[in-house]
Amino acid sequence: MQQIADAPLAPLTTFRLGGPATRLVTATTDDEVVAAVREADAAGTPLLIIGGGSNLVIGDKGFDGTALRIATTGFVLDGTRLELAAGEVWTDAVARTVEAGLAGIECLAGIPGSAGATPIQNVGAYGQDVSATVTEVVAYDRRAEETVTLTGAECAFSYRHSLFKDQPDRYVVLRVRFDLEDAGGLSAPIKYAETARALGVEAGDRVPLAAARETVLRLRAGKGMVLDPADHDTWSAGSFFTNPILTSDEFDSFRARVAVRLGADVTPPAFPAGEDGAVKTSAAWLIDKAGFTKGYGSGPARISTKHTLALTNRGEATTEDLLALAREVVAGVREAFGITLVNEPVTVGVEL
Repeated sequence: MQQIADAPLAPLTTFRLGGPATRLVTATTDDEVVAAVREADAAGTPLLIIGGGSNLVIGDKGFDGTALRIATTGFVLDGTRLELAAGEVWTDAVARTVEAGLAGIECLAGIPGSAGATPIQNVGAYGQDVSATVTEVVAYDRRAEETVTLTGAECAFSYRHSLFKDQPDRYVVLRVRFDLEDAGGLSAPIKYAETARALGVEAGDRVPLAAARETVLRLRAGKGMVLDPADHDTWSAGSFFTNPILTSDEFDSFRARVAVRLGADVTPPAFPAGEDGAVKTSAAWLIDKAGFTKGYGSGPARISTKHTLALTNRGEATTEDLLALAREVVAGVREAFGITLVNEPVTVGVEL
């Protein structure tokens, strides 16, 4: 294992923000990961797990403890069954499954980060969520002090949530197993309307796998959601806020506020979100209609010029600059529509 004292963490995050860690350990095998976790736990040392760094907001003071960077590798394909080491680069793994002619995660192309993070966040985009294909997650259980295998059902997946996110200090993901589909080189049925329009097909149709992946990459790039070191619109954590899920009564109140603010003829986005009548609406729509348009801001942290859901570091920002912008957006949306946005990235040493 590589160990560095007073190690900069900003270069390990897609925001390129945050102060140093007391110690940075880089593990390249599952055994090294487990050993590093056990050592920190035995000593009572605070532990920060870092994968691809695409979902982290680290405070300017850094992290007083051990940062463990998981850099394990492993891509094993057996028929339609796929096993990924936690440190595998997610978007590269998606590309390899498409090359192998397997469907199920092709619309998750271009998402930054590591494979181990995908079940934690129940990563999803363009009509697909990893929960639909994850069969097992191998993790180190810090409470039981042993490696365990959890089924997809035991992961308790829900919208951008899971057992791992619910108990953030208990499990360290080591491997993720998926069951994909051999559809003769075709994608899974296209569910997302924007993707279907871009492909020129109807929702529910299948298309060649490569076409689905390339279309999603093009759509994501147009929104600044594909990493590019030269493009500050990609110096972000992707979508900074989750889409709010409202009860039917909450949605009725929200709709009434929309009518007052924007006019009775304006209909806010609404999507079914459960059997209890819950409704999901669009965080991007809320942000835009509350007055925070693309490119909003005059400081070193601003809303992306390509997508209102992305808060970005324009090159000289601090974490406090970013948080100030996030708080301004949250307050503005709450005042306009009575809805409190929830941040998607994990905060370390700071609070929104």
